[in-house]
This record gives sequence, structure tokens and C-alpha cells, in this order.
Amino acid sequence: MSALEAVRRRQSWSKVTPEAPTREQLLPLIAAAGRVADHSSLRPWRLIELRGRDRERLGSAIAEATGDSSPSSKPLRASLLIAVVASYRPSEKVPRWEQEAVASGVAHVLSLLLDEAGWGVIWRTGGYTRTAAVAHVHGLGPDEELLGWLYVGGKPGKEPGRRAPIDADAVFSRLPAVVSDTVDLPVSEPREGGAPGKTKAKRAREKSRTAEDAVKKAAKKATKAAEKARKATEKAEKAQRRLRKTETQS
Repeated sequence: MSALEAVRRRQSWSKVTPEAPTREQLLPLIAAAGRVADHSSLRPWRLIELRGRDRERLGSAIAEATGDSSPSSKPLRASLLIAVVASYRPSEKVPRWEQEAVASGVAHVLSLLLDEAGWGVIWRTGGYTRTAAVAHVHGLGPDEELLGWLYVGGKPGKEPGRRAPIDADAVFSRLPAVVSDTVDLPVSEPREGGAPGKTKAKRAREKSRTAEDAVKKAAKKATKAAEKARKATEKAEKAQRRLRKTETQS
């Protein structure tokens, strides 16, 4: 199966059977998923395997985070959960958002590889994903954040509904020949007689530019005045030095 065919066939499985891949089956898939684009090869990610009672501990952490009296049953929806962690590395070239994108890419590719291998996968998150209690149960460090969990299991007989196909032409365009001051182009307010007038946004931009120009002119004027004062001071100092020299010679 080609990569194109695998991607086209991929879908999220909200319900899976109790079967799950073993650690030995996962390792080569994880190694392959780690081949995603990674600026400076920082590898700013790691994965955590949750099975058995691990899922119950996560359920208790979710309850603590949400203030519920009983553990959440959500982690029990699959026999295997794979927590996706962004592990940020110190870097002057690669910002945190780019490192998080790498970790996200690993999760996407891994879910694709698992689907191709015959396993049902869905990426789940929630408002509690980045709470202190959930981070603690995963043993996250100060420079780590959770991106959610891949719920993995066997594919049941009935396939989930498919999403509407993507209209690639609608989301793939050329760079515009002329770039306006703003991407958001609001509808013009009509003038008297029905002719389109300036938008509020455009008037605000013009007003802002006028204010900026006034500030620049004032700053330029102040700079010139300061330079003039400096030269006058230097001239006065030279005159005083000449006077003292004359007095000394006398």
C-alpha cells in the first residue's frame, strides 16, 4: 500500500476492541514516526505507554483535575493509551511552537502507521489535558506539556462514518500579487448616494499612521535640536579653551 492510499484510508475509531499491539510491535512504528521533519534534530517529544491500572490512575487524576468525586472512566475506552508529550529543548533557533509541531507530527504519523497496521486509533484530548494533576501522574518535567493520548485497539466490524472529502482547490492558493494592509477586508460603509466609502478599519489605520508620522517627526525634530545643542556646547568649550590659553600666555 502506498503512503497516499494509507492516508486516504485513515479514519478515527472512537470505539475499539480490547486487543492492542504489544510493546515489541510498537517500537518499529515509533522509530518510523520519529522521522518527521525536526528542525535542528532536537527530538522534542516522547511517548508514554498506559496499560492496565495505568489507565485507572489516569482516571483518578482526571477526577482530581475536574473536581469529580469518582475516577473518570474515559481512559478505560481502550486497552492501550499512548500519551504524546512535547519535551521542549533549549534552542535559540527553534521556538517552542515549532518544537510542539514536531511532537504533534510524530503523533499524526504514528496514528497513520497504526491504522495501516490494522489497529483502530483516535487522538483524544480534553480540558484537563494540561492540568497539574494529569501532568503529575505522567511524571512530566517543567519543560514538558501533554498533547493528548492515542487510544489504540482492535478495529470492530462496523467502520465509523467518513468525513466529507477535502476540496483541495479551496485551501490551496497562490501568493497574492498585491498584499493589502490587512488580510481581513471588511465591507465598505456606503457614502451618501450609495457609493462605497472608507471602512472603519481603513480609517483607523490611516489615523494610526498619521499618529505614527507625527511621533516620527517629533522624534526627528528632537534629534536635530539635540544635535544642534551638542554642537553649540562644543563650540562654547573650544572658545573657553582658547580664552584660557590666551590668559596663560599673557
